Amino acid sequence: MKPLDTLGRPLKALRISVTDRCNFRCTYCMPSEVFGPDYPFLPREAVLSFEELTRLVRIFVGLGVTKIRITGGEPLLRREVPSLVRMLASVPGIEDLALTTNGVLLSELAPTLKAAGLKRLTVSLDTLRPDRLHALSGTDLPLSTILQGLAASRAAGFRPLKLNCVLQRGVNDDEILDLAAYAREQGHVLRFIEFMDVGRTNGWQLDSVVPAAEVHRILHAAWPLEPIASDQGAVERRWRYADGGGEVGLISSVTAPFCAGCDRVRLSADGHLYTCLFAKEGLDLKAFLRAGHGDPDLAALLASHWKRRADRYSELRSAETTGLPRVEMSHIGG
Repeated sequence: MKPLDTLGRPLKALRISVTDRCNFRCTYCMPSEVFGPDYPFLPREAVLSFEELTRLVRIFVGLGVTKIRITGGEPLLRREVPSLVRMLASVPGIEDLALTTNGVLLSELAPTLKAAGLKRLTVSLDTLRPDRLHALSGTDLPLSTILQGLAASRAAGFRPLKLNCVLQRGVNDDEILDLAAYAREQGHVLRFIEFMDVGRTNGWQLDSVVPAAEVHRILHAAWPLEPIASDQGAVERRWRYADGGGEVGLISSVTAPFCAGCDRVRLSADGHLYTCLFAKEGLDLKAFLRAGHGDPDLAALLASHWKRRADRYSELRSAETTGLPRVEMSHIGG
């Protein structure tokens, strides 16, 4: 029998961070004043190998996981990541294998990722303005590189691409219609994400959140929207454009939490398992792996850990909870 947590939620999705490094310094994830040139990123020996990750995935599939997402940091900075994709794609029982990236390296890697067996790509795109990208990402990498990566990914067969946009009041909320128009024209599925209080370094304030309901009103006034039934466990509410211009998703973890349907766990690059995006600490699977324990022991450990899960931070969020320590988003890929 597949394990259920204390709230009756099954385990179906696993997000795997393959590196804690990134070539961006986005203010809501890895602000440069914290993640500067001297920041102590993980040494190579501390990061799980592809063989260790594949072994864990096989065990997770036995517990009910059918969806795998590769994240970072920026996952395409991990050397030979297409080889990991190929290894995971060969695991029986995986129905969906996806990867989230900032898109900078996609022009080079999209065809290889597709050939390796990756099914879906999600690309972060918070702005269409080159100067604003520089300010938001903390780098001089050009917007054209990301847009070229999107084109290369589409040509490689990733259709539709998903675009993730984290909205912040007074930062990029004036681009809602521009971003939506771009996605409609290109045939991409855009998802607007409420700015979340992940970690302790991104300066989150409630008044910086642009509620999903407000985004819906803006979009609906420009292009009428119709609801689409969401899959069980989906984090976004999906809407189609009535004129046939594709669809858009709204992720409202602050104003309309979806903890009751959360069926995912997150594995950090150094092998710690987190059962909530807002967790304080994770279960050290790397130590258990490297101590020589067999698959049955690992499966029992994971099942027991999931059965004790009671996380529902977003439903309980308050002035008191927002001050609690939490793992940084860059460690577990959002």
